[in-house]
Amino acid sequence: MIRWRTYPTREAQALALANAVVAGIDEALTIRPRALLAVSGGTSPRAFLAQLARLPVAWRDVDITLADDRWLPPTHEQSNARLLAETLLPGATGARWLPLVDTSSAAALHVRTLNDTWTHGVPQICVLGMGEDGHTASLFADAPQWREAITTRDKFVLVQPQRAPHLRVSWSLAALASCERLVLQIQGPAKRAVLEAAQAEPQDNAISRLIHTEGVSIDVFWSET
Repeated sequence: MIRWRTYPTREAQALALANAVVAGIDEALTIRPRALLAVSGGTSPRAFLAQLARLPVAWRDVDITLADDRWLPPTHEQSNARLLAETLLPGATGARWLPLVDTSSAAALHVRTLNDTWTHGVPQICVLGMGEDGHTASLFADAPQWREAITTRDKFVLVQPQRAPHLRVSWSLAALASCERLVLQIQGPAKRAVLEAAQAEPQDNAISRLIHTEGVSIDVFWSET
């Protein structure tokens, strides 16, 4: 199920999304001692992350991670970890940062270890993005690992997209579907059309698979521009 929230500009969308995430964190903390927030990288979330960093949150009770990240050092300009270091983390004083990537080890070994040792559960709030090919997180249908990524019960998968750069670490489809609250941030008519098509009938892409998973609800924050 999809619930649409529409905004005229990216700025209005970013502020509304930041406030919704704060409300979600506050709600999660009423029933547990800590909350896990997962956010996405790329260019679209930058304004939202900056807004979120300015809002009052009990960050000392929050763990922050990513929906996915590229297999790059955290200082690399295309690392999602770097985006968070530049936007959200400076304002999230006291939050515990849980990176998905550690390039000091082999990628496959790292993901295996991540699955074996992760004790934080799935996010109470996960903010996703979406590409025009229908991928979300780093679940690319053209990757050799696609079938594993959408069928495994592991939380994390290693993905090598064929038409996008860099090896990736991503939450699996099952893990995303298990999140307590899923939020999708998209902009423009092209991505709205992709999402509406994915909703209309099952397609072999990640966002459609997620939408059509039983019990999954997604709050869509969409801006016209």
